[in-house]
Amino acid sequence: MERLDLSRLSVRELNQYLHHELPKNGVDEVEIVNPSGLHSIAAGLTVPVKIRVLGHAGYFLAGMNQRADVTVHGNVGWSVAENMMSGSVRVKGFASECAGASAHGGLLVVQGSASSRCGISMKGVDIVIGEDVGHMSAFMAQAGHLVVCGNAGASLGDSLYEAVLYVRGKIHSLGADAREEPMMEDDYRKVDELLRKAGIDYSSREFKRVASARSLYHWNAEAGQEY
Repeated sequence: MERLDLSRLSVRELNQYLHHELPKNGVDEVEIVNPSGLHSIAAGLTVPVKIRVLGHAGYFLAGMNQRADVTVHGNVGWSVAENMMSGSVRVKGFASECAGASAHGGLLVVQGSASSRCGISMKGVDIVIGEDVGHMSAFMAQAGHLVVCGNAGASLGDSLYEAVLYVRGKIHSLGADAREEPMMEDDYRKVDELLRKAGIDYSSREFKRVASARSLYHWNAEAGQEY
């Protein structure tokens, strides 16, 4: 294991090392200390390395991640795992806005709550939130799954496409074209699978399914913006 200290390195130096030197030296586990809320830590990784960030981080942690497994022992700012392609990102604390924005694949786990627009425009990622999500979560979510173990804020799933949302707690309100649907056996299996991967112990039988009513797929001039 290698230990990298952000009180001695800049984020640019850290990321340059992770991109260019790490793949050559055979290290498969990295510990990053003194993150001090800095932005863009461990962004754009393309190697199968395990990274532990010991402390709170700022915006865009593990953005564009590919193959790496990143764990943050603290809270994170905006857009954690933004545009992630594969691998995993786990946040032991809380996440600010736009967690998992536009992510195409992989697994994002936030053990605490995530703020507004969690999973905005998600394109295939699986996201598990241990507590609550804020308003407009899964806005324009195109593919993937969002599992919320607590409550969901206003306008959940607004303009939803093919992503499926599962909520254990209360839903303040659904957004345009989102609707609650019956849970099927495939849904129970999927929720159980994602909870197991996230290490969160709830029963899938406690969750509700939210998906698209598909009324927005085709523009209707007669609708008068009422969906």
